[in-house]
Amino acid sequence: MQLKRMMPKKKHLSAGRAPLILFLCPMISALEVPLDLVQPPTITQQSPKDYIIDPRENIVIQCEAKGKPPPSFSWTRNGTHFDIDKDPLVTMKSGSGTLTVNIMSEGKAETYEGVYQCTARNERGAAISNNIVIRPSRSPLWTKEKLERITLRNGQSLVLPCRPPVGLPPPIIFWMDNSFQRLPQSERVSQGLNGDLYFSNVLPEDTREDYICYARFNHTQTIQQKQPISVKVISAKSHRERPPTFLTPEGNASRKEELRGNVLSLECIAEGLPTPIIYWIKEDGTLPINRTFYRNFKKTLQIVQVTEADSGNYQCIAKNALGAIQHVISVTVKAAPYWIIAPQNLVLSPGEDGTLICRANGNPKPRISWLLNGIPIEIAPDDPSRKIDGDTIIFSNVQERSSAVYQCNASNEYGYLLANAFVNVLAEPPRILTTADTLYQVIANRPALLDCAFFGSPLPTIEWFKGAKGSALREDIYVLHENGTLEIPVAQKDSTGTYTCVARNKLGMAKNDIHLEIKDPTRIIKQPEYAVVQRGSTVSFECIVKHDHTLIPTVTWLKDHGELPSDGRFTVDKDHLVVADVSDDDGGTYTCAANTTLDNVSASAVLSVVDVPNPPFDLELTDQLDRSVQLSWTPGDDNNSPITKFIIEYEDAMHEPGLWHHQTEVPGAQTTAQLKLSPYVNYSFRVTAVNSLGRSLPSEASEQYLTKAAEPDKNPTAVEGLGSEPDNLVITWQPLNGFESNGPGLQYKVSWRQKDGDDEWTSMVVADVSKYIVSGTPTFVPYLIKVQALNDAGFAPEPAVVLGHSGEDLPMVAPGNVHVNVVNSTLAEVHWDPVPLKSIRGHLQGYRIYYWKAQSSSARNRRHIEKKILTFQGSKTHGMLPGLEPFSHYTLNVRVVNGKGEGPASPDRVFSTPEGVPSAPSSLKIVNPTLDSLTLEWEPPSHPNGILTEYTLKYQPINSTHELGPLVDLKIPANKTRWTLKNLNFSTRYKFYFYAQTAAGSGSEITEEAITTVGEAGILPPDVGAGKAMASRQVDIATQGWFIGLMCAVALLILILLIVCFIRRNKGGKYPVKEKEDAHADPEIQPMKEDDGTFGEYSDAEDHKPLKKGSRTPSDRTVKKEDSDDSLVDYGEGVNGQFNEDGSFIGQYSGKKEKEPAEGNESSEAPSPVNAMNSFV
Repeated sequence: MQLKRMMPKKKHLSAGRAPLILFLCPMISALEVPLDLVQPPTITQQSPKDYIIDPRENIVIQCEAKGKPPPSFSWTRNGTHFDIDKDPLVTMKSGSGTLTVNIMSEGKAETYEGVYQCTARNERGAAISNNIVIRPSRSPLWTKEKLERITLRNGQSLVLPCRPPVGLPPPIIFWMDNSFQRLPQSERVSQGLNGDLYFSNVLPEDTREDYICYARFNHTQTIQQKQPISVKVISAKSHRERPPTFLTPEGNASRKEELRGNVLSLECIAEGLPTPIIYWIKEDGTLPINRTFYRNFKKTLQIVQVTEADSGNYQCIAKNALGAIQHVISVTVKAAPYWIIAPQNLVLSPGEDGTLICRANGNPKPRISWLLNGIPIEIAPDDPSRKIDGDTIIFSNVQERSSAVYQCNASNEYGYLLANAFVNVLAEPPRILTTADTLYQVIANRPALLDCAFFGSPLPTIEWFKGAKGSALREDIYVLHENGTLEIPVAQKDSTGTYTCVARNKLGMAKNDIHLEIKDPTRIIKQPEYAVVQRGSTVSFECIVKHDHTLIPTVTWLKDHGELPSDGRFTVDKDHLVVADVSDDDGGTYTCAANTTLDNVSASAVLSVVDVPNPPFDLELTDQLDRSVQLSWTPGDDNNSPITKFIIEYEDAMHEPGLWHHQTEVPGAQTTAQLKLSPYVNYSFRVTAVNSLGRSLPSEASEQYLTKAAEPDKNPTAVEGLGSEPDNLVITWQPLNGFESNGPGLQYKVSWRQKDGDDEWTSMVVADVSKYIVSGTPTFVPYLIKVQALNDAGFAPEPAVVLGHSGEDLPMVAPGNVHVNVVNSTLAEVHWDPVPLKSIRGHLQGYRIYYWKAQSSSARNRRHIEKKILTFQGSKTHGMLPGLEPFSHYTLNVRVVNGKGEGPASPDRVFSTPEGVPSAPSSLKIVNPTLDSLTLEWEPPSHPNGILTEYTLKYQPINSTHELGPLVDLKIPANKTRWTLKNLNFSTRYKFYFYAQTAAGSGSEITEEAITTVGEAGILPPDVGAGKAMASRQVDIATQGWFIGLMCAVALLILILLIVCFIRRNKGGKYPVKEKEDAHADPEIQPMKEDDGTFGEYSDAEDHKPLKKGSRTPSDRTVKKEDSDDSLVDYGEGVNGQFNEDGSFIGQYSGKKEKEPAEGNESSEAPSPVNAMNSFV
């Protein structure tokens, strides 16, 4: 039992302290009265108002009703009483008002056409049915008619009439041929709403003998056909194009009326050439987006669920290239009556008040009339408790005799509405209709609805309690519905318990207990995932379910919402579905569904079985022309990966059989292609489909198509004219291939003439070759050349003219006025005058300078140098000669160069380079050390770069505290190679700086360290050009201050100590080095950046740092000078400077260093302990 709403469905309780009590006003609603209580009749089932019956079956007119006492039934037919007992074919079902007319045994359906109405009556009133109009369906035949053949010219318009017979209901119309195949329709040919077939313009292919209109009568499942119509279209050589005109509707304007709620269909069909296109607009408004549809190639506009707002003017426009025409359809939407408020049953207790409201609308506005128990209320017995006010009946202080059934009729010219509503006056205490102690189980976090269906008169109030103690519900989380249902919008675990529903009115009270349990929801915590696999592989879907422990879920796997195939390839275990050897049919949606008695959840995943496409098939060539053909094909299965494109290839069976060439590509949605062809080619085509996985196999080859021969479309390319000899012209070109020849007999017409002469063109037709030689030409003369292709069908278009030249010869004249400007000691600039162009006798490629070093200006280093060549492109008349050696004599000449070779040389020009700074001395060694003298020997620089003027020797002592003494500067004549320094401090370390000089300046220096001592000198490796030098820490006991005075007395002891030190070093001991890095540096050298702080193997090629204690030179005490990239002297910079800050080196010398190349192809070897020991013995 439900509470019928006439006001809001539910009431939200506030957060106040009031208990949940629902006070139900008797005027706001009506209850469905339990069938064990007295009540007027209510119609529960009836046949439709417009009832079309099948004349081949029995007629059944339904009328069912309920009431207490059970109602009796009677019928009227066409407004008068229908006596069922007098018609043996009519029977009425017991306890029912449904009539059955047995016309299958005898009788005709037409006999029972009419308007029927059923009345259900008991002691409390009478209810009536709608007027039921009975009509048998009809499917009449077409009338016989003689149809003449229709003959018309290509391009004319045509309308084939259908005019089907009038049936009930109206038939569905369609056009087919004798083979029951639907005739194709398009923007040009289409069927109108009236069933006629319209041709905007006809084509020759419209010719046929069997245009047949069919009418299908669905009610009787029959199809009738019209006589075939024959149409013949005569091809006309020319047909005039014309602007559109309307075939339907006629004129410039028309009117259309439609009922509210129906489908509005507007149609415009136009003829014209070319075929017109139809457009729709609504004047002073827009078409409703979600309710507007275009049918029949936009010739029909449909608006569904039409309303009064859709009234207005609709404009259809037909347009083609020659013009446009328009038609305005004025639409008016009428409305049969429709309910605004339909009357509802009233249950009142004696003395209560109530109302019946019957409110309807329509266009035109409907008329409202009331009936009482089936008779007009105007002639019904008076009731003092009843007052009629238009569409409302007001009841006050009702009594039991006021019980009755009222009918409301709302009608206009388009239809009517009829509604029954009873007034039942009862005095009844409350009763709870819901079963006692009902158990509700609800999933957590979902709404819980606890039913409390009730009845009583007067209408009871409803109150809810929770718990055994009966505490009233005072929380704001509950919602009480008007039918007594208690709603918990979001049920939680603490919502579990017993709830009591109490119904009260003045006649009594009833209550009922309801039990609620809250369960955990079922969830899929691991869902199956989308999978894309290739056929033949295996795929697995996972589905893990979590559920309430008191509920037992059932997990089912579905495919496409149906059962899994009964196939051994599908296996299901606890959490997985596995599909092996996947095939195309396995693709689809797989769903894991988990069901309990309270809830169900599901998760789906799509399986796409993919592969490369199947090859296209059914290749067909149509529209075969000389230069084009249309190729169509049917795509193969795309194997679930959309085809993105088709690749079309061709084979030329005449010229290149078996070789397939790319023709074109078309999008994957296209299945035809217009192909451009070349003449004289025997074509075959094939098509390959492509998707994201790759290419299909090629299709079978199409039929062959041989195009007609034609003259060539193009001429040879890459035409050139160059001479191979001074007296010829070689004309070459890229010949056409067989595909480009366009026909048999391919030849070339070669033409030439001198560019600057008045000679006529000389031509020669040659076979299919790529070269022609013209002999006896002047040397290097410009020629105009053209090569034209021809075949048996004719000549190619006029070819382009190309400029060429006859053969080149060697230049005749040498460049003149050659002179040299010396820029510096390594660079010179050469100038010359260009030669006359005519003397070049070819393409000028540039000028070439030959130069060589005659001899060194140094008398002791005279030797011949190989010639060097520099080429300057183009017409340059000067150039630079880099990389020259200083203080040298050079000879050069200049020659012009063309494509044939070099011309004569210009007269030799001699020039000299000035002096430069010398390189460092080749070596520096210290020999014959004594207690107070050292002898230096050296070799001159390997590259003096001028005349040496002198040597500079600088030296300074280094004391035991690593401090540098005063610097001594000594000039030595250039002819010396040996020098002895006397009066030196004994047992003292010295650092030497030595370099040579020319008039251009000072060269790179070489450095050396040595110690004055009795019978030996310790010599350190050179540090050529170092930016900073390291002062080695002096720990020899002979250098200590306190020992100097005793030196002579204990000389033997000192020697023994020194020997012990070197033996220790030879065993790999580590020796400390002075921590101040710059102690030994030349004070006149500019400071350089610090090294990385490590000191490994000694290398001449790096900054030269002094050796650690114990290091000595090799036994010959000779150190070779190497080039240094870091010497500032090498860059000609000054020598005045200061020391860097002190540093330190901690490390261990290696025993021996690999040899590295040094200037003059000499090498330097690092000292070793063994060598040092050898220097003592």
